[in-house]
Amino acid sequence: MQGVYLTWMISALALGVILLPVFKPKWMELRLTTFVDFFRRYWIHILILFLIYNAKDGLDEIDRILMASTGLDMTPWIYAIEGDLVLHVQNFFEAQWLTVTLTHFYVAGFMFICYVSVFYFAYFDDRWMADRVTLTIAWVYILAVPFYLFFNVRVTGAYLPEMEPLAYSLTPEISDWFRRIDPFTNCMPSLHIGIPYAVWLCIKRFDQDERWALYRKIVFAYVILTGFTIIYLGIHWILDIAGGMIVAYVAVNLADKTSKPVWSILDERTINSRLVTVLTNPKKAYNMITNKISQTAKQFAKPTSRETGIMAIIVMIIVASVITWDLTHQSLSAKGVEAPEGASGADGWLATIDNTSEDGRILKLYDLSDLSGDGIEVIQPNLTTESQYELYGDKLMMANSTVLYVVDIARPNEIYFQKVVENVMQVELCKSGNDYVLMTLSAGELTAQRLDGMIIDLGIANSDISYVKCEGNDFAFLIEGAADKVYMSNLELSGSLTYPVNASATEEDEQVLQDWNAPADIANSTIVDVVFDRDYLLVSVNVSSLDRIVLIDRVTGEQRLLGDGKYSSYDPSIRDGVVAWVMKDHLNPTNPIEEYYDGEILYMQLSNNFTQVLTADEIDQWGPIVLEEHLIYLEESENGVLIKVHSWIPELKSYSNMILQIASIIGIVIVFIYINQKQTEAKLGLTKT
Repeated sequence: MQGVYLTWMISALALGVILLPVFKPKWMELRLTTFVDFFRRYWIHILILFLIYNAKDGLDEIDRILMASTGLDMTPWIYAIEGDLVLHVQNFFEAQWLTVTLTHFYVAGFMFICYVSVFYFAYFDDRWMADRVTLTIAWVYILAVPFYLFFNVRVTGAYLPEMEPLAYSLTPEISDWFRRIDPFTNCMPSLHIGIPYAVWLCIKRFDQDERWALYRKIVFAYVILTGFTIIYLGIHWILDIAGGMIVAYVAVNLADKTSKPVWSILDERTINSRLVTVLTNPKKAYNMITNKISQTAKQFAKPTSRETGIMAIIVMIIVASVITWDLTHQSLSAKGVEAPEGASGADGWLATIDNTSEDGRILKLYDLSDLSGDGIEVIQPNLTTESQYELYGDKLMMANSTVLYVVDIARPNEIYFQKVVENVMQVELCKSGNDYVLMTLSAGELTAQRLDGMIIDLGIANSDISYVKCEGNDFAFLIEGAADKVYMSNLELSGSLTYPVNASATEEDEQVLQDWNAPADIANSTIVDVVFDRDYLLVSVNVSSLDRIVLIDRVTGEQRLLGDGKYSSYDPSIRDGVVAWVMKDHLNPTNPIEEYYDGEILYMQLSNNFTQVLTADEIDQWGPIVLEEHLIYLEESENGVLIKVHSWIPELKSYSNMILQIASIIGIVIVFIYINQKQTEAKLGLTKT
């Protein structure tokens, strides 16, 4: 737990206790024993709030995966309505003292209002209010969940180019804390408005003797100040505030309707006796449960609109659960792969060396449109761990220490091209026009040869080359002694362009690494990997304590870091403006926490510069490969390494389609019955009057 979070939490708790004398009803007394006793009297109320708080982390992870899998981004619609209105607010009021004050208020104030809104009523034994406020807060969160999962709206500071996310970037520690707990896509509705506004409505509606009048006024003032805060700090849109207010209103009404049935079961004054009955007289408890089930079954055997409405809600929950499950499990394992040692991909195809226990290392091809098969074995030389292979276009290149094969995917059992090799450091398969080209790096010299045998003059100073990467007819290379430069050239042109690489992070991030005793050594940094497309270069740079990925615009030369400069980023991949990489997010190398040891797959569409978290777990993933319709990566499992294939286009499983089809038919029937019942009940009501 970070120090800043602990400070906020302790401050909120302490302030709640300190203000007890201010908000207490006049006839109530403050007693030390009550602090202990109210837990006994309201432990279920406290448990409900605790469950809501802890459920957020899990739901945020689902939200991240759904956003990454589906791209369900409603932010452009919100922007189309609001435009830059929130930006004008921030620009007019921006001041450092205000930013600092409101950032702390944003977090600590919300903690305060959430916990005291139950604590005060429970401490002073106002069960009427405690019951309704607790249920109201629960309903606010329940109603907000579908929006967070399927109506993703990004924070204003991450969407508007000129809007600053002031709260998220106040200090490195605060920034890191926000990144851990917030996916930055769950703006609509605003819970910072929804919960306190619901509490205010609840007090206004149910505080019949005005004992909580002062607290109600304070909550209202808090709502007003919070509305300004979340706009000013670059977090929420104005429509998020409206959404929070609507959800709050609905939640209060639902709390009123559900309070009696819920607390008839969960009331702390009676539930203990029922628990004792279960433990001491299980037969009696069993009879009570079966009788209750029987009574409920009879109600549903002859349903009114109430029972029909419940059935409709159940069907909706099942449908939503099925869709959510499928959309969060879009990454499928390639079957037939026992022990993959890497992967190479081209549109629609995957190649991997499988270190099988029986046959040694075998390279297989997989059709990504059908992952149920065992893969296609191709004619191949003897392959080892050091062997090179690459899938490019419709050709597969494989090379060991003595021989190189090129195979046409359409004819996997025939050698398309063969060449003897010796002391080869690197082999790249490229293309010039319609001709495939082999680029070979050996002893610092780079050669290019078409598959028909024609040698290509590269038109560069061909010595001391240490690395080469080819894409189409462009190629990038590194030169010994120029550790901070990437050179770009073309098979059909002469000369090269030079791109100096600066892997420096922000001053704040560099200072954090200093404080961790793991400083970045920029002066002695080394380029370890280069990938590129038509518009961008991705350069992986080792800066001693960690790796960083530098994104370079090939036209303007502009460059920036991907990910967070404090944490190691590696294994970059790019295609058509989509970037993927691996990051050991939140891992402090000098004080590591086990849950952050693993690498997570992140990707970004450079058109919107918004980073998506594809994996968010404690499982190690690495080696992403961006393809036209898929993202391939490797994942550690209990049974070894898995090849995971993520589809950019969400697909529902066959069983899901069947469930949804059945649910659609059942849903139509239920809706018809419900409407008919409501009309009949309304008619009977008029007749009675």
